[in-house]
Amino acid sequence: MPGQWLIFLCFLFGILVYGSVASPKADSVLRIGIFAGSNWNVPDSDSYAVIDAAVKRFEEQHPGVHVAYVSGIKKEDYSEWLAEQVMNGTEPDVFMVLSDDFNLYASLGALKDLSDFEQQDPDFSLDEYYPAALSYGRYGTAQYALPYESVPTLMFVNKTLLAREGIRMPGNSWTWQDFLTICRQVTKDTDGDGVLDQFGCYDYSWQQAVVSDGLQLFRDDGRASYFADNRMEETVQFMMELRAVNRGHEVTAKDFDMGQVAFRPFTFAEYRTYKPYPWRIKKYTSFEWDCIKMPAGPSGSNISELGTLLMGMSARTKHELLAWEFLKELCYAPETQRQLLTDSQGMPVRRDIVESADTQQLLMKEAGDEQMNVATISEVMDEAAEVPKFKRYAGAMLMADNEIRKIINGIVPFNNALNKLQKEINAYLQY
Repeated sequence: MPGQWLIFLCFLFGILVYGSVASPKADSVLRIGIFAGSNWNVPDSDSYAVIDAAVKRFEEQHPGVHVAYVSGIKKEDYSEWLAEQVMNGTEPDVFMVLSDDFNLYASLGALKDLSDFEQQDPDFSLDEYYPAALSYGRYGTAQYALPYESVPTLMFVNKTLLAREGIRMPGNSWTWQDFLTICRQVTKDTDGDGVLDQFGCYDYSWQQAVVSDGLQLFRDDGRASYFADNRMEETVQFMMELRAVNRGHEVTAKDFDMGQVAFRPFTFAEYRTYKPYPWRIKKYTSFEWDCIKMPAGPSGSNISELGTLLMGMSARTKHELLAWEFLKELCYAPETQRQLLTDSQGMPVRRDIVESADTQQLLMKEAGDEQMNVATISEVMDEAAEVPKFKRYAGAMLMADNEIRKIINGIVPFNNALNKLQKEINAYLQY
C-alpha cells in the first residue's frame, strides 16, 4: 500500500511539474516591442490595427494573460530604443527585428533559437513560408526570427511614355539589353532647347543589377567575397553604359514624378499605396504606370531581393511557451496574415494566403483597370534572392558601395579596381 501511494504521489508531482512548465501562470504579462507606421516608408493610417487584432485573439485564447506594448515608437527611433532595452536586459519577450539589425542580434545571442519550438509544434510548418522571407530570420543553421510581412521589388514602368515613343511594354522575361535599348531610345531632348528632359531610368542600383546577374557576393560563412568575379565586371560595365545614356545629367525623383522617366524600381508596398490613388505625381502630370519583374543579367534571371520585417523572441524571456504562441499568432496565423492585405501595405509571407482567390480579388480592386496578377507576385516572392547573414555584412556592403559608385561614376579607373576592392573587403572580413 505505501508503495502504491508513493507511485501515486510521484505521478501527481510529475503532473504538477509539467503543468508548471507547459501552462502559463495566471495573470502573466507578455511584453512586445513594435514601432508605429509602415516598415516600407509609405503612409499607414492605422499601423496598430493588425497587432491589436492579433493581441485580442491571443488574450481570448489565453485567459489570464495580458499583452502589453509601448505605443508611439517611430521606426527611425526603434533600433536605438531596442538596443537600449537589450543593453539594460529589459527587452520585450517578443519584438520586431529590422532586417538591418538582425545579424547583430542573432550573433550576440539576444534572440532565442526557435528550432526546438518549430520541430516540436505539430501546428506549425516552415513549409508555409516563402523561402527567401524565411531566410531573413536564419543565422547559421538556426532560425532566430520569423517573417511577419514582406515586399518584393519590381520595376515601375511609365506606360504613357513608352506608348508615346511607340515602344511596347516589356514582358517579365526582359533582359539588361532590353532595358538598355529602351533607355537609349527614350532619352532625348523633347523640346529642342538642347537639354535632355526625358530619361530611361531613375534609382536603379548596382546592387539590384548584381542580384539579377546571379552573383553571390560573399561566401556562406562571410569570410570571403567575390567582387572580382566576371559577373561583377559585367554588372559594373552595364551600370557604366546605363549611366552614359544620360550624358552627365543626374536624373531626379521629380523627373519621374513629372512623367519624364520610363523606369524606376519600387517596392510592391509603394505599388499598393500609390496605384489606386492620385499620388503626388498628379500635381505635375498624369500618366499610367504598371510594374514588371526586374531585368535579367546575362548570367542571371528576373529576380530581386525580398524586403522582410521579422519578429523574434528574447533569449532571456521568462515566458518561452507564451512567447512562441504569440509569435505564431503574429507571423503564422492565417487571420493575421490575411489582415496584412487590408491594413498594411506589405504582403503576407504565407504562400497559401498570397495565392488565395481573396488576395487576387483585392489586388484587382486596388489596381483598377490594371489587374495585378497574383501568380506573378507569388513567383517574384518565391524566386527572390536570399540576403547573406553574417555579422560584418552591412559594413562590407557599405565599403563596396562607396568604391563601386566611384568606378561607375568614372572617379576611379575600372582596370583592376574590383580586384583591389575584393582584397580590401576580404581583409575586413578576416579582421
